[in-house]
Parts: sequence; structure tokens; C-alpha cells
Amino acid sequence: MSKEPLLKLEGLAKHFPIRSGLLGRQVGTVKAVDEVDLDIAAGTTLGLVGESGCGKTTLGRCIVRAHDPTGGRMLYRRPDGSVIDVAGLKEKELKPYRAEVRMIFQDPHSSLNPRKTLREIIGEPMRVHQVGTKEEIDARVGELLERVGLRPEYADRYPHAFSGGQRQRVGIARALALSPRLVVADEAVSALDVSVRAQILNLLMDLQEESDLGFLFVSHDLGIIEHVADVVAVMYLGRVVEQGPTEELYTRPLHPYTEALLSAVPDPDPAAKRHRERIKLLGDIADPAHVPAGCPFNPRCVYARDECRTERPPLREVQGRRVACHFAEELDLRGVPDPDVREVTA
Repeated sequence: MSKEPLLKLEGLAKHFPIRSGLLGRQVGTVKAVDEVDLDIAAGTTLGLVGESGCGKTTLGRCIVRAHDPTGGRMLYRRPDGSVIDVAGLKEKELKPYRAEVRMIFQDPHSSLNPRKTLREIIGEPMRVHQVGTKEEIDARVGELLERVGLRPEYADRYPHAFSGGQRQRVGIARALALSPRLVVADEAVSALDVSVRAQILNLLMDLQEESDLGFLFVSHDLGIIEHVADVVAVMYLGRVVEQGPTEELYTRPLHPYTEALLSAVPDPDPAAKRHRERIKLLGDIADPAHVPAGCPFNPRCVYARDECRTERPPLREVQGRRVACHFAEELDLRGVPDPDVREVTA
């Protein structure tokens, strides 16, 4: 039986105005997030993938209310079981929600205050939300530093003393300080080397198992998403074009854009690599301020037909998944081999 959603997005939108001239007159709109429907359950990880500029980070920032949504609803299930629409809350009403929904930011250089020590940075959420005494906060900071692979004695050092990967671990510790229920991880391990990346991913999954933590994991690395996500959503031009269980989506994609993304996943078998052809998309990345008519992906899709150029496909149920493609049932698309049968051959 599936779990009740911890957070349910219904038609979530975030539009940015384009202004021009001395008077700042609006001349257009960038639909960074456009009518997105997603569910995130406690104890599960939703992986969000797509090209740069597709709206992944903006969606994450809307979830933590760093951006105010333009439209739609964000239905959050509180610990007592009641449901509130976070999209409609005013700033002063958001404090309890922000204690339970935290974000790991992509850039560890700009997201950490250079004038504060690690003790101040990691302990700040606890002070703001008045959780614990000074001694308890200091103890919690030391515990979190150890959990992310840093020494507790580093607590009184400043961010400039650390590498990019170490700073990212500080950002992760800060996000975990209040024992949240949901974490939005925006490229949380992209700045880490491979060995530390595995350590942090294992840490996040251990925390999820211990605390029934929900994750929205945003990443360009499809290999990482395959490893950590229970469900994957693929975004293109601010919309979800396909969503489904990770293994099914990776081995048998239903949308041509998903097929193109998966063709870029490296194959560990050198012999097989010679026979796997990467799909090169036609044309340029579309402008979110000038979304093409019909299916937004149609100018770059090798399977596009006349209907694709005139009618926008809805996100609909196909074979137990959701996909926005008129011809999803007809296309025979190529995925990656099932992880159980990916073996390096001599």
C-alpha cells in the first residue's frame, strides 16, 4: 500500500516577468515552472532530472518558499495528519513549515556566510527556531559535523578554510540540524569527489531509513538519481514530461526526451559502449519565454508528427506511469540495461 504524500503539488507554477524600458514595462513572461503535479511521500526519494534551465532549481525553491509560487497548491501533511496549503501561507505563518522542510543548496560558496563560523552557520536554524540551550546546540553542531565527515574541532573555523566539497558537507549539516521531515537537495553532491560523494549519499539514505525522511533530489547526474531515487520525474521547459518508478523509467522510457537523456548515461562495459549510440537532440534548447506551440519538445524530437506541432499533450497515465506524449503507446524507445544484468564482459 502506498504512503500518503508528505507534500503534494497541484498545478504549481512560477512565472517571472520580463521587463524592458525606463518604466520597466512587462513585455513577456518566463514560465520557469508551469503547472507541475508531483507527490513526495515520507521515507521515499523523488529524483528530478532535466537540462539546465528546465526549472528544477526553481521548483525546489518554491517548495521551501524561497520563491512565492505564481499559482497552484502545495499541500503539506503536518505531523498531526492535518493538511495545509503552503502556497497560500504568509511569511509569518511559514516558520513551523520551514523547520520541517529544509534545502541543501547547489553552490556551497554563496550559500554559506563567510563572516560566520561553522558553529554559527550550522547552529543558526536551532537558534532561530529556539531549539535547545547553547550547550545543546554546540553538542548538536559537533554531532552533525561528525556525521558529514568533518571533525568537531572545525566548528570555530570559517568557510574560507575549507574546500568546495567540505563546504557542501557543512551545507548538508545545516539542512539536517532541525531533524526535518523533507529535504530538497539541489545538486547536493555535485561538488564532492567520488569517494566523499558515496559517503554522503549513504549518510542521506541512512538518515532517511532512521527518520522516515522524504527527499526531493535534484541532479544532472542520472547515475546518482538511479542509485538514490524511488521515483523519477523528468522536466522539460518547466513541465514534467514523464514520471514513474526508477527502474521502469530507466529501462523502458515512454517519452522521447527521457530516451535522449538516458542515452548519455555512461556504460561501464567498454565493449557495449562502442555499440551504444548517444542521441543528439535537434536544434537549440528552447527558450522558456517563447515555448513552442503544441508539444514543447516537438522542434527537437525525431518522432514528431503534425499533431505534436499543434496540440499540447496532457500528462496522462500510460502503463502505470505518467507521460506527456501523444504517441507514448506506439513508440519503442531505448533505455539503459537493467542494473541486475549490467556486467562488464571480457
